[in-house]
Amino acid sequence: MNEQLRHSEILSYLKEMGQISVQELVSQFSISPATARRDINKLNDLGRLHKVRNGAVNLENTPETAQPVPAPVYQLMSPPADAVHNPVEKNRIAEVAASLCKEGESVIINCGTTAFIMGAKLAGRDVQVITNYLPLANHLIIEKHEKVIILGGQYYAGSSSTMTPFEGDAQLYSAHYMFTSGAGLTDQGLTKVDPMTVMVEQRMLKQADKLVVLVDSSKLGVRSGLLFCRASEIDILITGREADPDILKALEQKGIEIVLA
Repeated sequence: MNEQLRHSEILSYLKEMGQISVQELVSQFSISPATARRDINKLNDLGRLHKVRNGAVNLENTPETAQPVPAPVYQLMSPPADAVHNPVEKNRIAEVAASLCKEGESVIINCGTTAFIMGAKLAGRDVQVITNYLPLANHLIIEKHEKVIILGGQYYAGSSSTMTPFEGDAQLYSAHYMFTSGAGLTDQGLTKVDPMTVMVEQRMLKQADKLVVLVDSSKLGVRSGLLFCRASEIDILITGREADPDILKALEQKGIEIVLA
């Protein structure tokens, strides 16, 4: 992504969220901390945002009232390659997904950028989070979220998650929802790239009442990698309002409830 496009994405994110930290820039745009600070300085000099300690805020915050962006206490380890795409849309999807969770419920959340954002929004709520995604588990623990279950297995650096080819402990738990994403979604089903991920998450799916798929609009109509599940197995799809209406219609005909964020 070139600098001009990245600056446009940063400003879109700020318009939606109000603030962004240096570490969030690093994680979402796969850039170095030095580049993140340089982007903030340039946009501040152009009068497009206000630079504050640890990050930046939008122009609705005056320099006198703008507060420092809280320094992040987590770091996304090896974020997915597509983490630079559609950060504003992904945040909207995560917001809607988090709103599905009711107090007292239990949910399974898999690895991925959107899933992380969604899971982070549950911090402090009376929702039990079952996950094998260590950045999310770490964030929730630091935020003193009381109900976190971390599934065991071998640590895989590529996905920052724990996985095992054996039955493992997932079968010991049950959940109202399982939230997952993938490389692509068509009317044939949801695809993922890594075979181990497919195998592990298919076992996790057996413990959930409903499957909720979180994918941004750029992944609709894309078939890549291995088939994780048939479209008919998906209960709810949460995607961006930018999604192709023809693809959404085909998915609805498979019995999927479509929610646009």
